Amino acid sequence: MDGNGGSEAVPAAAGCGCAGSCGREPGTGNAALALRGDVAALPGDVAEQDGARLIDEIRALEVEKSALSARQARLTVAFEQLQRRQQCHLGIPADRLGAGIGAQIALARGESPAKGNRLLGLAKALVTEMPHTLAAVETGQLNEWRATLLVRETASLSAADRSSVDEELAPDTGTLTGAGDRAVVAAARAAAYRRDPRSVTQRAAHAATERHVSLRPAPDTMCYLTALLPVSAGVAVYAALSRHADTLRSGGDERARGQIMADDLVEWTTGTPGGITGIEIQLIMTDRTLFQGDSEPARLTGYGVVPAGWARTMARAVEPASSEELSVWVRRLYTAPGTGELVAMDSRARLFPAPLKRFIQARDDTCRTPYCDAPIRHHDHIVPWHNGGTTSLENAAGLCEACNHTKEAPGWSVKPRPGPARADRLRHTIELRTPTGHTYHSTAPPLPGTQLDVSSTEACRHRRELRRYAKVRMRGRGLLAAEGTRTA
Repeated sequence: MDGNGGSEAVPAAAGCGCAGSCGREPGTGNAALALRGDVAALPGDVAEQDGARLIDEIRALEVEKSALSARQARLTVAFEQLQRRQQCHLGIPADRLGAGIGAQIALARGESPAKGNRLLGLAKALVTEMPHTLAAVETGQLNEWRATLLVRETASLSAADRSSVDEELAPDTGTLTGAGDRAVVAAARAAAYRRDPRSVTQRAAHAATERHVSLRPAPDTMCYLTALLPVSAGVAVYAALSRHADTLRSGGDERARGQIMADDLVEWTTGTPGGITGIEIQLIMTDRTLFQGDSEPARLTGYGVVPAGWARTMARAVEPASSEELSVWVRRLYTAPGTGELVAMDSRARLFPAPLKRFIQARDDTCRTPYCDAPIRHHDHIVPWHNGGTTSLENAAGLCEACNHTKEAPGWSVKPRPGPARADRLRHTIELRTPTGHTYHSTAPPLPGTQLDVSSTEACRHRRELRRYAKVRMRGRGLLAAEGTRTA
């Protein structure tokens, strides 16, 4: 899970630089605390008296960020090479070498597994094929995002041609200083086309095979429905929607042009005005929210938290223009009082039966791997069936396809982990251990109606520690400033 209330990690070892909670002994120092302390320690009158110095420091920090991202790239490549050697010594087949490496990078950087694989590919391209671009990132002439653009636009080239483009552009000599994203992309595309026009043409042809439709949440119970299409198809769809919207507007339709286009897209796709058809939409709420007007938010599977009033309206909606009434099915999900934990269901079968799958879907919402919010595709045994694992809610986790395959790689292990004896920690928790020995915990997101005792969580303790550290640094800065004034 990515950033929602369901993923958490073992407290990070101070000094290890691990953002994701490794299980090693603490060291000395803490980069996150130091950075927060520096920010909090800025005197209040500095912003008014010396804006130039603040801009200088902002720029210096930006250069340092770029240098750190370059260092991350070098460490990522070194880690990948080490892991491949270790996997080879374990006798893993050649076609399986490298499995799970991107996922480990993702966990360490607090990103989704898909993003981790992209970061691994970026690091390998910079370190092994684009030394000038990497040098520009190390010196702060290019940030990580613009380096990513250069790598992306040369992805279809051979290693030799990519290195040639890197040498031609030579970002480390300042050739791209002041260039925006579009200028960087244009320069890379032009250079790539000069090197190998055939591969660029083939890349454009291959892009059509990657067409897809995706859905992601937007604020205020809205969402983004995105289609990646060949340009001819995309232009044709947009033109058809535009023409029909203009026709209705000229006929007196009071809706805005964009509203008509959006409504037509839904109706033409689903065949129903408003888009509500026989497809099941899982809306999870408490009985108090549905029947008693309670304000406890609901949860829409595949979207997230929605307001109680909107959920009631959705649950009771009937389309008057339809020839068939909308059927609303209420499926009761019993939870333990106070904790919100779903009451367990067990099965003697190896495969999860449909009712248990619905329970898992309702409890986990998205993939249970930390930082991954991909849709659930596999209902998986945490402890494998062949190792004595039961087909039960406690031994089940909803995973995306990629994460389910990753956890089967050598060196990975997953086990259920009972939460601490507090009301806000009795939700279903699993522990994920990587081949390097780092452990990460994932807790199922709270269901509607769950009461959280935030005053007793470790987060409050961590915040108090940050505030104390910031105060100490502020006192230290104040003493240094006073000493400097006396010296002057």
